[in-house]
Amino acid sequence: MDLGEAMNVPELYRGLFDDAAVFPPGDLPLAEAVPAHRAHRAAWYAGAVGPLLAPVDRLAELRALEPEFEVGLVVGPGRLAEALKAADGLRVATVEYAAGEDVRAAVAELDALLPEGVGAAVELPRSERLEDGLDALAGSRYRAKYRTGGLGYAAFPSVTELAGFLLGCAERALPYKCTAGLHNAVRHTDLGTGYEHHGFLNLLLAAGSSDRSQAVELLAERDGARLATAVESLTEHQIAAVRASFTSFGTCSIAEPLEDLARLGLLETP
Repeated sequence: MDLGEAMNVPELYRGLFDDAAVFPPGDLPLAEAVPAHRAHRAAWYAGAVGPLLAPVDRLAELRALEPEFEVGLVVGPGRLAEALKAADGLRVATVEYAAGEDVRAAVAELDALLPEGVGAAVELPRSERLEDGLDALAGSRYRAKYRTGGLGYAAFPSVTELAGFLLGCAERALPYKCTAGLHNAVRHTDLGTGYEHHGFLNLLLAAGSSDRSQAVELLAERDGARLATAVESLTEHQIAAVRASFTSFGTCSIAEPLEDLARLGLLETP
């Protein structure tokens, strides 16, 4: 890879796209996902790509493929020790922990078992007790994680709910990642399912807001040109603040987000 070309990725998008190719709806076999991730790592857009994410039940298969790049482990409650043992020999960059309802127990397990230098994101349940989960993570060394879509209608939070999560994190200086339903840059209605998908540009801009009504407005915006103009007006300081909050999102397609950015004139491609 030419390092000069890799640096063409603007700071706003560096490390933004975690590779969730093996998860639905992509469901790419690991035997295909590993060489595909190698190709991403060798491409001009490598700077935009985060780790390859893998579930704990497939770590033995992943080890056999001898990945030389960083990976993220996706685990559930009580399975962290098992995951870390199964990941022996892998370059583990982060753990994504589905906390269930007991976020404080998740934090305690991570505190006890997570090796120094390995990051973690704790997936919070979408419930009326969101504030409790955010409080449990506040002051820890872990990010929050929130689902922004999925395979069914109920998996997609409203703009009001999502704005509440973003502002709740901002109030606690708590960084976060999102996952699912964010392949595209701009909020839109999926023509096949009718589901309302959030756009990752909408989230990036809303991440810089400290006002709930403004965050809702930004999340609801469907005009790509308006969003692109707003993105281009961000200062270096604002970009740094946005990315300190919204660290990444999981996507089973790396190509689609890049294509959207190029289409909006926000990313130069070779």
